[in-house]
Amino acid sequence: MNILDPSSNSWQALVRNLEQVIAQCLTKFQPPEKITTTDWANRYRYLAQESSAHYGKYSTDLTPWVPGMLDALDDPAVKKVVCRKSAQVAWTDGVWNNYLGRRIHNDPCSIVLLFPKDKTIRKYLDQKFVPMVEVTPVLTPLVDVSTSRTSGNRTDFKKFPGGFLALVASNAPDNVKSLSAPVVCVEEPDDCNTNVRGQGDSINLLEERAKTYEYRKVIFGGTPTVKGLSRVDEAFQGSDQRMFMVPCHECGEEHVLNWDNVIWNEESPVPDEVLGKAQPETARYGCPHCGVLWRDVDKNRNVRKGYWKAHKPFRGVAGFYINELYSPFPGSKLALLVEKYLKAQHHLNLGDDSYMIGFVNNTLGLSYEYRTDAPDTDTLRERAEDYQELSVPAGGLVLTVGVDVQHDRLAIIVRAWGRGEESWLVYWGEIYAAQSCTDKADPVWDELDKFVFGAYQHELGFNLQVSAASFDSSDGQTNDAVYHYVRSRRGRGVKVMAIKGESNNLNREIVTPAKKIDTNHKTTKAARYGLPVFMVGTEKAKDLIDARLKLTGNGPGRMHWYGGVRDDYYTQITAEIKAPDRKRGGRKTWQPKAGVRNEGLDCEVYALHAARTLKVHVRKPDQWDALEAQLMQGDLLAPATPPPVADNKPTATQTKPQNSKPEGRSLADIARRMR
Repeated sequence: MNILDPSSNSWQALVRNLEQVIAQCLTKFQPPEKITTTDWANRYRYLAQESSAHYGKYSTDLTPWVPGMLDALDDPAVKKVVCRKSAQVAWTDGVWNNYLGRRIHNDPCSIVLLFPKDKTIRKYLDQKFVPMVEVTPVLTPLVDVSTSRTSGNRTDFKKFPGGFLALVASNAPDNVKSLSAPVVCVEEPDDCNTNVRGQGDSINLLEERAKTYEYRKVIFGGTPTVKGLSRVDEAFQGSDQRMFMVPCHECGEEHVLNWDNVIWNEESPVPDEVLGKAQPETARYGCPHCGVLWRDVDKNRNVRKGYWKAHKPFRGVAGFYINELYSPFPGSKLALLVEKYLKAQHHLNLGDDSYMIGFVNNTLGLSYEYRTDAPDTDTLRERAEDYQELSVPAGGLVLTVGVDVQHDRLAIIVRAWGRGEESWLVYWGEIYAAQSCTDKADPVWDELDKFVFGAYQHELGFNLQVSAASFDSSDGQTNDAVYHYVRSRRGRGVKVMAIKGESNNLNREIVTPAKKIDTNHKTTKAARYGLPVFMVGTEKAKDLIDARLKLTGNGPGRMHWYGGVRDDYYTQITAEIKAPDRKRGGRKTWQPKAGVRNEGLDCEVYALHAARTLKVHVRKPDQWDALEAQLMQGDLLAPATPPPVADNKPTATQTKPQNSKPEGRSLADIARRMR
């Protein structure tokens, strides 16, 4: 038989095989299937037995709020998705893992997932990601979840055709800065590092890596912690604030599920030590419109009829809020939530607020607000006094300077001190670098001399000069310039000190002996300049400043400021909250509010440190009297100190676009008023 005969069986078999090979090749060039993440999840996704009580084929029916979140992730107009959430709302497995699975299978690209710590990466891999890949057939051949390096995979780096998934910890600056991707996700932003070894905020660093992509997607998902400190809260406030509206089965009116609408009986005949007379098993949800009481089954049915509604205009950021009241899972029944609340209230009455914090954060999905008697910014603004900037009121007899060093600017506070450590703000402001404060030759350092070595007009008629100045050298990139400045300004009549805030030892005193430097073994940057570095107990300094801000009137410890002070002074000196720190085992520490600059508070700490090195807090009345008499008389033999004069060249402050910076004054104007 001739094999080339078109009518032969062999020829026909050869043709069929060739057609199959061509068809397989053509599928490689076909565009990916156009499918939404919701459809992909319902068609392809499976839940593993070890990661879900509802294992097997996945369905969005159980969590009806999830499709709206997935639609936002699919929408090219949405650049950022924020979810402010409680526990038990299927964020990781229902939202993020579904979106991640579809991208791997259907629309691959580079993806970066940021976690607070390394251990949270391992937990996610073991409990969420690896089980998803192993039980979802379309993902299993695409991702090698083993730890073998033969395929280029590592524990924290998973390759797949067309992209990769990199899992990084927020305390690893090199990992955060070295990766760029069109899709970046932050898991629990409130727990991520706000300053990665002096190199900046880990979340901001990650977002910067995605900005070069037109169709980028930044994903924020987490439980808020402390009101004012929460990054999740801050991000949600900047979104279109979508709420899941639930209609009532009785009246049809819709609303956002709220804990205030949960009620229960308080008529137990045998009071419980913790629960009192409450009967959690009687818990019901009351419709705020018609008053009808919902059982768990009614609530779950009503939630299935809900929908997302935005409460703010959309400007590229889709924000979602969801709490555990929406959850249909057995552990989230109303009776159990009421019992959890009553236990938290019991511990709160005993002085332990940790349980209530957990309830507000993890059940209600809200940030916890600490009660404080600290004055607010409006109260502080009303207490401003009638004296001029750069002038020293009668009670001020010693001047100190505190300088916070940023990459592009120097923040400066000049404060006058008197009897009983009463103090008066003389100047608050910033001067901007021509290029960078990391450059020792930048003119910003010469401009700083006008504040450190200039003469200030005193109300009693004499000129007063600075006695001590403390300069922040904590930044690993600007400290060379600080060390150079301090070393090169020695012997000019002012005690100049390089300092570092102590963040590990919460009990460190405001002033401690300077760290001794062995200049014969130049192993540190400070050693190369032959100078000591003072460690500052910032926690105790902020405790003292916080207490003094509450004092009014005149007298020991009172702090004063002038009426013309730049308005951001009030927000910056109140820019931190003392609250439990998860990174320190729940110990209360001073933490910066989200999105609020705190250089003003830091400068106050440094000016206080400078004053304490001069022992102004332990001087006796007769010592103050002698100093005042000396200043009034003046040193007749000393040459007159020329007032600082600004040259005619544009200053670093003037060369910066002022419309994007806090309003300030020109150095020429400052120099004229310091004569």
